[in-house]
Amino acid sequence: MPYRMNIQEVVQETYSDLDKGLSEQEAAARLRDQGKNELLKKKKETVFQMFLEQFQDPMVIILIIGAIVSIFLKEYIDASIILTVIILNAIIGVVQEFKAEKAIDALEKLSTPKAFVVREGFLKEIDSKELVVGDLVELEVGGYIPADMRLVSSVNLKVEESTLTGESEAVEKDAALVYDEEINISDQRNMVFMSTYVTYGKARGIVVRTGMSSEVGKIARMLDETKEDMTPLQVRLAHLSKILGIGSVGICIAMFVVAVLQGRDLFDMLLLSISLAVAAIPEGLPAVVTIVLALGVQVMSRNNAIIRKLHAVETLGSVSVICSDKTGTLTQNKMHVVSSYANGALQNRSEELLRGFCLCNNATVQKEEILGEPTEAALMAFCEENGMHKDAEDLSYVRVNEISFDSTRKLMTTIHQHGKEYVAFTKGALEKVLDLCTQVRMDGTTVRMSSYEKNRILEASKKVSSDAQRVLALAMRSLKSPHESAVESKMTFIGFAGLIDPPREEVRDSIRLCHKAGIQVVMITGDHPLTAFAIARNLGIAKTEQQVITGKDLDEMNEETLAQHVQSYCVYARVTPEHKVRIVNAFKKHQLVVAMSGDGVNDAPSLKNADIGIAMGKTGTDVCKQASDMILADDNFATIVEAVEQGRNIYLNIQKAVLYLLSCNLGEIMSLFLAIVFMPHVVSTLSAIQILWVNLVTDAFPALALGVDPMDKFIMEEKPRDRRESLFAHGGMIFTIMNGMFIGTITLVAFRNGLDVSPAKAQTMAFMVLSISQLFHALNLRSRTHSILEVGIMRNKWLILTMVFGITLQIAVCQLPIFNMLLKTVPLDLSSWTMVLGMSFSIILINEISKWIAKER
Repeated sequence: MPYRMNIQEVVQETYSDLDKGLSEQEAAARLRDQGKNELLKKKKETVFQMFLEQFQDPMVIILIIGAIVSIFLKEYIDASIILTVIILNAIIGVVQEFKAEKAIDALEKLSTPKAFVVREGFLKEIDSKELVVGDLVELEVGGYIPADMRLVSSVNLKVEESTLTGESEAVEKDAALVYDEEINISDQRNMVFMSTYVTYGKARGIVVRTGMSSEVGKIARMLDETKEDMTPLQVRLAHLSKILGIGSVGICIAMFVVAVLQGRDLFDMLLLSISLAVAAIPEGLPAVVTIVLALGVQVMSRNNAIIRKLHAVETLGSVSVICSDKTGTLTQNKMHVVSSYANGALQNRSEELLRGFCLCNNATVQKEEILGEPTEAALMAFCEENGMHKDAEDLSYVRVNEISFDSTRKLMTTIHQHGKEYVAFTKGALEKVLDLCTQVRMDGTTVRMSSYEKNRILEASKKVSSDAQRVLALAMRSLKSPHESAVESKMTFIGFAGLIDPPREEVRDSIRLCHKAGIQVVMITGDHPLTAFAIARNLGIAKTEQQVITGKDLDEMNEETLAQHVQSYCVYARVTPEHKVRIVNAFKKHQLVVAMSGDGVNDAPSLKNADIGIAMGKTGTDVCKQASDMILADDNFATIVEAVEQGRNIYLNIQKAVLYLLSCNLGEIMSLFLAIVFMPHVVSTLSAIQILWVNLVTDAFPALALGVDPMDKFIMEEKPRDRRESLFAHGGMIFTIMNGMFIGTITLVAFRNGLDVSPAKAQTMAFMVLSISQLFHALNLRSRTHSILEVGIMRNKWLILTMVFGITLQIAVCQLPIFNMLLKTVPLDLSSWTMVLGMSFSIILINEISKWIAKER
């Protein structure tokens, strides 16, 4: 057991090296032998299994029985066409499922956790799946622990292990511990385990177990794989499909009964009823929704918005408030020091100020390049430029202890040994540092912190903050021991630095677009309120200082008061992660859909609480990413707005596909049912084979083409959609019924016109008008409020190709002898084709007129 071994024994057991780690060659060999460091997932279905599943639908089974009966009745052509349609439908279904699955697999790869590992003496970032036993791994705050590890070094390490132990309180860890006897996982304080995460401190560990051999892997073996949950929209559509299916079957049964009472051919009417039921039931809806969501998610990932959960796509379209971090999201995250304060004066820098910022800093200098967190890198660059060099200072002032930065304390302290003395440096938010200081350094001497000195410091910081500069203060204290208690007290104030992080140029336009779309933008930052307001005003988020509130003010409000006033504020300054949760809850009390961004380990609760949790891809911790619904690969606010726009468009495209399918299906049912009821001694409007053909050619492909309709240029002129609203809201139901009735009516008119010549011509005319009018109707769905000329007829190339292919195919079906025999059609003359195309095109004219009337009103 690794926890019962000392560090050297673990190194020997795993054939590792504490300095260099494993070689790349050795790591590759172990990866081949041990397998990837991942938990086994439920085995995916093969393409053949997907194909077989397409034939499990009851209506398809009935249709197959119909084909078999046709063979017995020696109707070989009918049987062949029915079977061909069934197989083609199955192939389309498999292609849709396969595409959706591949898209989701690609997303999983994009959001795979990373690990920092030492290989051949160099620290590098790899996918956690590539870790092997013996790897030397660096752990830091907010990072997920990628495998079971025996710690080899640790500094103030605390780990949250609730996934394994159920205990929510973080556990303190210590690499130096060794145990003599067997103990429980929760007591193994020299070990860290896969799927837990670091909440404080840092450490190094040697991987001792990976994948299914890890402690969490043992638990995974005992659990059944749960099925992927459907999104709320998919659930609603599946329910709608069932209701429509029952209704369609009911109408078909009624139609069959009426036909029997009229003395029509029993088998023909049975096959016709089954075919109509198959065509009328929108069984393709869930598949269309899945593939539209999956393809939309792929587009978003290419645009730097990585969606982790499918439900987030439809929720994005309803976002009414975006709560955004400032640093790196609204700004460029290119910090640099532009002012400093020391010895009682601005633009002054003392040796102690430079030394403190140089030592109380985790950035490193490698080959004249500074690596580290942006703020610390900016401070280090400031020190280097002014002759204070990290390498030299680290040799003279050896770091012996550290109290890591904490988002609640807003402080970081390092303790150093200088000769026989010890000194602590603390940097952080100005008001936090000032509260710790009883003295101030002035021209090499220490004086008492008087109210005059304090006011002088505050006035200087106010001037700097009003110029949109972030203020970081520094204090120091001499110690007798590196482990003294209450280090952060009775300190001496040294000075501060003013840093600036310029706003991103593209963000201003994105914020303007949000306001146009009825979306409130809220900036959340740990900065001083003056700094925060200066940036918010520059970006167009806030206009007056009354729109700014601080964390201190929030603490004085109860939940009801905050909920009452939350929409009045656009800037929240000096806030903690706990405040973020309160802000989200306050907005949600107004039934608003909230998107919240974050990057730190303590931001996870607010991201989980928000309707859309957004993690930073560059600066975000693993914990933050795992708690989120979406990851910003470029940490850019503009990407959030693009994702919201894309989310709105995806929902709109799904709505287009749904309304298209239902209006077409209604037209088919109406034309057939009314013809049978009111024309008892005439053949049916369409044959069973023709109905199946229409279902194949004019339903599936145009619906999919509408599902990938290009971005609607008017979409960000509308208010956020209520997430509870029906797909048939804003006149969608009336639109569907009226267009369905219109398609059914013109089909019956064409049928009646053809009867003057022959029943075969009547069926052919009805067949052509029904199918071609549906293809034209797809253009109406491009926009229900704007003319197709405004939207742009040629913008959706897939839809145009589908229409051209469909109309060409229908002409061939009508004019070519082979199709005349297969589909029971007859050739049409020029005047008949003029009538067919004219009546079919009238579906566009009637919709364009209704849009014009609505706009005039």
